[in-house]
Amino acid sequence: MINILTHVAKVRNLALVGLLTGCSAITALNEVTVPLEVYELRAPASIERTTQRQIQRDVVIELPTTSGALSTDRIMIRPNALQAQYLPDARWSDPTPVMVQTLMLRAVEATGAVRYVARKPLSSSGDFAVLAELVDFQAELNEANQTTTAQVSLIVRVVREADARIVASKTFSATAPSLSTENDAIIAAFDTASSKLFSDFAVWLPSKLGN
Repeated sequence: MINILTHVAKVRNLALVGLLTGCSAITALNEVTVPLEVYELRAPASIERTTQRQIQRDVVIELPTTSGALSTDRIMIRPNALQAQYLPDARWSDPTPVMVQTLMLRAVEATGAVRYVARKPLSSSGDFAVLAELVDFQAELNEANQTTTAQVSLIVRVVREADARIVASKTFSATAPSLSTENDAIIAAFDTASSKLFSDFAVWLPSKLGN
């Protein structure tokens, strides 16, 4: 009788442990499925081009290179120059280099100044390739941690495919302050800064492609 009661007690304890373990798993699952805020930046809707005629050139925008800290869909924020953190409950809609490539494409398209611009050439190669290095794409905390400043910076090189010669290079930078440290305010600052940078890039590029 004692052995039977002991066995029953063990079974009950195991069932209780299993129930608690199941509760923990459900809690963990619920935490994992908490929705994240997903943001994407807008390319400039229209950009006044500096050339009168459309340039009959094919341009390929290569995927920008960057450091490991920016090669992610997480939104970087810097408390200081030597520390990188990420917003815990927000993401970009694409990894940052992919999003930047898309914004570069859309900005050039908005000018209507180039015959063809895309991620890949129409045939074996395009006339020009745009190589970019993403240096900055983060929000930097200001004094007292009450606001941030969006900092974006991009090194661009234009390469002629025929002879692999760099025909132009330039660094583009832009900043914009946020009104607070709330996610929406930080993203609005990113949107303002990136719009300025990609507009400047799109106006500059056609003048480097020849006629």
